[in-house]
Amino acid sequence: MRNTFGNIFTLTTFGESHGAGVGGVVDGMPAGIDIDADFIQQELNRRRPGQSRITTARDEADRVELLSGVFEGKSTGCPIGFLVRNTNQHSNDYDNMRTLFRPSHADYTYTTKYGLRDHRGGGRSSARITISRCVGGALAKLALHRLGITVHAYTSQVGSIALDRDYSRYDLSVTEQNAVRCPDPAKAKQMEELIASVKADGDTIGGIITCVVKGCPAGLGEPEFGKLHAALGGAMLSINAVKGFEYGCGFDGVTARGSEQNDIFAPSADGSITTLTNNSGGIQGGISNGQDIYFRVAFKPVATILRTQDTVDMYGQPTQLTARGRHDPCVLPRAVPVVEAMTAMVLLDNYLLNKSVML
Repeated sequence: MRNTFGNIFTLTTFGESHGAGVGGVVDGMPAGIDIDADFIQQELNRRRPGQSRITTARDEADRVELLSGVFEGKSTGCPIGFLVRNTNQHSNDYDNMRTLFRPSHADYTYTTKYGLRDHRGGGRSSARITISRCVGGALAKLALHRLGITVHAYTSQVGSIALDRDYSRYDLSVTEQNAVRCPDPAKAKQMEELIASVKADGDTIGGIITCVVKGCPAGLGEPEFGKLHAALGGAMLSINAVKGFEYGCGFDGVTARGSEQNDIFAPSADGSITTLTNNSGGIQGGISNGQDIYFRVAFKPVATILRTQDTVDMYGQPTQLTARGRHDPCVLPRAVPVVEAMTAMVLLDNYLLNKSVML
């Protein structure tokens, strides 16, 4: 089971949804970075349950404990260990799932691969494990801040309610001002009402998160099997419930001709080279070109619905499942900081990789 992400900047995670806690070890963090513990906690607060009427009611403080690698407020260059303790598990809610396979969950595949599984909230396959990613991403953001690189994700679609694909039309600074984390207040209200309606029906719904990276220098990414967009795509597809990834014009670009799609190079005011358009999404040949990097991540509806469903038990016998417990009707609002975290870790890892070849 591969539990480590990255090459130079790495995150190794541990824990289960209903175990004692969730945590990890970050290695490769550059020394001398100011470690703002309040900022790290704030990033976790953005992911934590119980934020609004459209998220799970699980009541967890998600307080992070930094165990090592920080001295007098700065990173030492040594591994940074951290822990977030679980304090509000309702494991009894899952007793009826001990021998059943929940539709579209990891129950069957985990059992097939390992011969057993933790049925309480999905165990290791639970989205609660993304806590570790948010801590690792927060640390990466603190390092990227010194480089002038920013990462901003937002909810751009819930069900059929969608924003314009052009992120430049929105003030991304207002994303955190509503429960769905959408920079369009009117569309955000519609999205929240849709999610609330779906929740009342005992159902779930999916959508899309858009992510924008500004200030990324040209030259990040490897030219063959370590392309920057491939690293970003792999990171996004490792997030629970993600079903799709596209960057730049993505799938919409297939209807255009090369004469319409090509990003023309031109001199910029400061004497450097720029492009007149950015259909490439800031990445060409697998390497960043200095323009904004932008991409979209598709999330499926949460698999746990509060309705009776047909399924089978671990012996292959047909049965029915009625889920209980506290679940998100839509994962997107709490997934926004996870998308940002994975993006930040990919960028910092590739920055450090680039330094290693630029001697």
